Amino acid sequence: MTRIYHSSEIELEQNLVLGKKSSHHLIRVLRSKKGSKVTLFNGDGYEYLAEILDDNSKNCQLEIKDKTEINNESPLNITLLQGISRGDRMDSCIQKSVELGIHTIIPVICQKTGPSLKDNRAEKKLKHWQQIIISACEQSGRCIIPEIKTATNFLSAVQNTHSDHKIILAPNAKNTIKSIPAPNNDLCILIGPEGGFTEEEIQLAMDNNFISVSLGPRILRTETAGPACVAIAQTLWGDLNLEPNN
Repeated sequence: MTRIYHSSEIELEQNLVLGKKSSHHLIRVLRSKKGSKVTLFNGDGYEYLAEILDDNSKNCQLEIKDKTEINNESPLNITLLQGISRGDRMDSCIQKSVELGIHTIIPVICQKTGPSLKDNRAEKKLKHWQQIIISACEQSGRCIIPEIKTATNFLSAVQNTHSDHKIILAPNAKNTIKSIPAPNNDLCILIGPEGGFTEEEIQLAMDNNFISVSLGPRILRTETAGPACVAIAQTLWGDLNLEPNN
């Protein structure tokens, strides 16, 4: 069934009107008709079954019929510190990480990050990434919207991220993810931009209690590294592990 994000509060037996973009997508793109059913969510942990009351492609009206609590969040609270990369590389990393169950994303400005994000450009990028997150939640069935924070510089990221378990991906690291101690219930993953981290950045992270780890003998693209690391963590300690604390 079609899932659509609705940013406002949703109540049972309520008639609500979708925004212009969602109405157009539902009526014009998906060809939904009056009387069809659709699932709504707003980030409160529930899905709402709704019935379409009209075929208005600008302001489609729905009636809320039922409410179901959804519990598909990972037991492992993962924060991804992602070095900002260009164009769709960053979009892809955010999308796949959300599908894999990430809890928080913090874009990080590194020494090898491209053009800096300032003023209006930074605000537009943040809104764009927030939409990527919502779309990924629509597709993956999540009913809790992961948080994406304002971009921060590398020093602030490594000094102000508080977690009992912090790792930085470094190709020449001696540790693997499997070889390090299991986290209790939270994990912070630091991934570099295109071109990776400088040695100075890796050392700075380690000085702030990050453990350097490698994912293997091959060098991964930045848009691959983050989701791959999240997937491994979920397998070892999160979604696919029946006893995540062991």
